[in-house]
Amino acid sequence: MVGSDVELSCVHATEENFDLNNLYVYWQISVSGTPKTVTYLSENSTVGHHNNQYKDRAQMSLDRMKRGDFSLRLYNVTPQDEQKFNCLVIRNLEKIVNIEVTLHVAANYSMPVVSVPSATPQDEELTFTCTSKDGYPEPKVYWINKTDNSLLDEALQNSTVSLNPRGLYDVVSVLKIRRVPNMNVGCCIENVLLHQNLTVSSQTALAGETNASITGNSNHTPKGPGDILENTGTGVTVLIVLGVTAAVVVIVLLWRRSRWSRWNYAAGAQASRPELELTDHV
Repeated sequence: MVGSDVELSCVHATEENFDLNNLYVYWQISVSGTPKTVTYLSENSTVGHHNNQYKDRAQMSLDRMKRGDFSLRLYNVTPQDEQKFNCLVIRNLEKIVNIEVTLHVAANYSMPVVSVPSATPQDEELTFTCTSKDGYPEPKVYWINKTDNSLLDEALQNSTVSLNPRGLYDVVSVLKIRRVPNMNVGCCIENVLLHQNLTVSSQTALAGETNASITGNSNHTPKGPGDILENTGTGVTVLIVLGVTAAVVVIVLLWRRSRWSRWNYAAGAQASRPELELTDHV
């Protein structure tokens, strides 16, 4: 994996005791068909590097080499390290070890991001864009019809893969497809080396379709909680208005009745009061 450490194995099959003063050990790569030494061990047990790309990144253990283990430890693996390495051990001008090791490098792609088009009901073609970054090696890209999990025609898509400054791959894939209601497509990024498949689906409710079904008919009957709540709110408002009106009428009637009772009482009292007769007394 990119950024990790790896050990390239190179072990003598039979012997387990070596005098390093009699050995030459080389780890080499091929550059344009010419062998280039990554690191080496000379006859005076000195370890060195001929390639600055691997300076401070490639290491052999002197103790392990004395036991016949000439493996190479490679630190902070990069995509440029993907190649063939050759382990060569020479004693008394004779090759006693000659092993080729192929290093495969991989990096996980980021989770794909699918952009959902903003479309009107009149649009006959939709454009989806899928992006994923920082993977290795170059990916395979698929678009899937999530309704039946079938692969969409490659002629409908256009994918662009490019190397970024880190030496990793970025991918952008564009899908153009005829519009259908409730479309649900998926973008799949496959890393073959890692047996990795990253799939993201995007179910699109096209702009205008939902609103058209709700607002197209002003005399629609309630079909959902929103409609029921709206109608219930209107009924409650009417009941409140009627209740307030009835309360006002009752208060007015009680007030008028109270005044009428006081007036009758005053009239009755005056009618029953005896009149005094004025009599002349001699």
